[in-house]
Amino acid sequence: MMSEREKIDLITQISLDINEVKDIDLLLERILTNVRKFFNAAAGSIYLKQGDELKFSYSQNDTLQKRLATGKKLIYNTFSIPINNMSIAGSVAKNRKTINISDVYQMSNTVPYTFDSQFDTRSDYKTSSMLTVPITNQREKVLGVMQVINAQDDDGNIIPFSASDEPHIMHFANSAALAVERAQTTRNIILRMISMAELRDPKETGVHVNRVGAYSVEIYEEWARIKGIPAEEVERQKDVLRMAAMLHDVGKVAISDLILKKPARLTVDEFEIMKSHTYLGARLFRNIQSEFDEVALEVALNHHEKWDGTGYPGYIDPETERPLPDFVGIDGCFIPKKEEEIPLFGRIVAVSDVYDALCSRRSYKEPWDEDRIMEEMRCSSGKHFDPEVTDAFFNCLDVLKFIAKRYPDEGKD
Repeated sequence: MMSEREKIDLITQISLDINEVKDIDLLLERILTNVRKFFNAAAGSIYLKQGDELKFSYSQNDTLQKRLATGKKLIYNTFSIPINNMSIAGSVAKNRKTINISDVYQMSNTVPYTFDSQFDTRSDYKTSSMLTVPITNQREKVLGVMQVINAQDDDGNIIPFSASDEPHIMHFANSAALAVERAQTTRNIILRMISMAELRDPKETGVHVNRVGAYSVEIYEEWARIKGIPAEEVERQKDVLRMAAMLHDVGKVAISDLILKKPARLTVDEFEIMKSHTYLGARLFRNIQSEFDEVALEVALNHHEKWDGTGYPGYIDPETERPLPDFVGIDGCFIPKKEEEIPLFGRIVAVSDVYDALCSRRSYKEPWDEDRIMEEMRCSSGKHFDPEVTDAFFNCLDVLKFIAKRYPDEGKD
């Protein structure tokens, strides 16, 4: 068991840790990981408030995770519940009060809420102790609910959460509220930038870029796992990659509607203009003041380069739109990048972007069926795509399919 001094030190470190994360999805992962570590809880979930409901937004479960093969991730369905006294999380959000339950299957009949055991039945899991707390901001507005499940003693036995745990989890919830509001603001700013592009290009939607960003993080994590990249490095890079990948096509705001919205195939001249969205997007981040600026520039500039050297825009100075001095081809033309000359995150977003385009409806095509998509992705390995990145893509395909369901196109379930 931790001493009080150790608990205070860990609380301080966790608060600092979660305040470093800017992306909302990765923030929820970091919050839950750290809070579960503090309480030695086997599982946990976070719900975020959307309108009059709570959306089940993130979940972790060590018991179920251990049943999976190495490198595989736990997949869970997202759903929404009303904010009322019928459920535990709904009651916590409605009344803004912590609920500490020793055993969810032995609750008093006098409480208004019930425990939904469907998940336990479907997954062959046994929920016992549960500590649920509201995430509220300084104005006492409910942002969501945090839930930790099945506290464990030092021998791994399931025990109740103690009453002394309640002030600690409230501290975490308060720290989480500040970080969540900041991360939601960052996400909203990015989506507003995307909305400007969407006014020009109907394909550039918020759900599309959310999928591409989430795909890219999953592919990077799998690539890094295979490569043996240190976990600390992966965690640091995931945050900037997620946001940068969302902005991969932001340069399209500078492209004419006549080209972006053309329902037919582009002419050679029109395609040359379309290519400029790469370096025009990169130009937005040229005054590099952070690692995010650096990665966003890298992704915007390089996500249309191809492994075999047939992509674009090549070795170009985004500012002058001229070839870089040491990379001038015949007649002053641009030399494309190839293989590992293409920055890693550009190679990753290329896979994510193409995969999402193949899965999606466009003005000029219907979504491809899964077999055709898989064949195209395999055939593109070593040509359009980095073979190792393609391998990582196929290794985490089950998670990518879940992400697609989490961010469906308008009109889809």
